[in-house]
Amino acid sequence: MDEHTRDPGVAPPLGNPTGWAEDRRVWEHATLRRAVEHGVRLYNAGDFHESHDCFEHEWYNYGSGSVESAFLHGMVQVAAGAYKHFDFENDDGMRSLFETALQYLHGVPDDFYGVDVAEIKETLRAALSDPTAIHDWRIAIDGQRPDAYPADYEYAEGLE
Repeated sequence: MDEHTRDPGVAPPLGNPTGWAEDRRVWEHATLRRAVEHGVRLYNAGDFHESHDCFEHEWYNYGSGSVESAFLHGMVQVAAGAYKHFDFENDDGMRSLFETALQYLHGVPDDFYGVDVAEIKETLRAALSDPTAIHDWRIAIDGQRPDAYPADYEYAEGLE
């Protein structure tokens, strides 16, 4: 566990996903979980730029080649691709970003930090041929598809 990614205030998951150390009842990287919670909820609210910022800011905590880095980099690409599609109607840009996201997410556990990575990859693949596959799609975390609330926006605004 990296000291700089520790945060005892981050709540435990529903279940036992990859990243949760059940024997110690702590997240291996609690700041990653916190960024993921905020990023997923913001994505689900359609606030893709803010979602991107949550994943990107945390991504800088991890060296290249780590599964954490690959996951976060992939999620940055997911949020950026949705932003291209919805805000700029740029489906070629979306496809390029989703293809890159799939490369980063390859090999990431299906339940990483509570996120349903398998479903993300399935949805991205579908969107490559039919961009409307991401319409009304919400990312699952801990088996739920939560929406954003004020604390998520405060978190995103507080990022450097």
